[in-house]
Amino acid sequence: MLPSSQMYYGTLCVAGLALGGLGVWCMHFIGTLALQLPVAVHYSLDTTLLSLVAAVLASICGLGIVAANPYSLPRLVCAGAILGVGVSAMHYLGMYSMEFDGFFLWDWPLVALSCLIAFVAATAGLWLAFATSSNAARWLAAALMGGAVCAMHYTGMAAAEVVCTTPVTALPESDSLGMLTALPVLLVMLVMLVVVISFLIALVHMYARRFKT
Repeated sequence: MLPSSQMYYGTLCVAGLALGGLGVWCMHFIGTLALQLPVAVHYSLDTTLLSLVAAVLASICGLGIVAANPYSLPRLVCAGAILGVGVSAMHYLGMYSMEFDGFFLWDWPLVALSCLIAFVAATAGLWLAFATSSNAARWLAAALMGGAVCAMHYTGMAAAEVVCTTPVTALPESDSLGMLTALPVLLVMLVMLVVVISFLIALVHMYARRFKT
């Protein structure tokens, strides 16, 4: 494989990690931690990590498809659909990873709306990021993707009605065990951040050497 090909695929993977991992998955998990339920909540590590894989793989595939030809409408729609499905799968896998004495009742029209938001915003964000050359459009794409992820997340949260099966009077005052189960996930977030920052630093140094020569 040529060095340029290695750089392309390396950049694509790190971009997918930054978008799907740091941008989408971290926002979802931090937002979920902000949810206060009247029951102790633990997180299934396997399902939580599976939601991360779904977000990152969908981001890599979506970015790769649209990067090959940003002006192709079928490619753009396909990439937006893949990214939208990946974001939606990540969200609901993350919700499924929550283990507590109760269950969710779903408002299916809101679930469908959250998935539609993910698809439309992903498609629009990819178009702004790749089919335009101005920095303003790229900043707009980043803002659109960030806002869309938040909108999709909280629409999905609004679609979930929590039904508790444990009396509130029997609950502990704090859920230290629940936070303890979240620590491995927070560690994964930190590792992803270090990987992305390290790659960006290496990329800057590489281009700096090229300009010097």
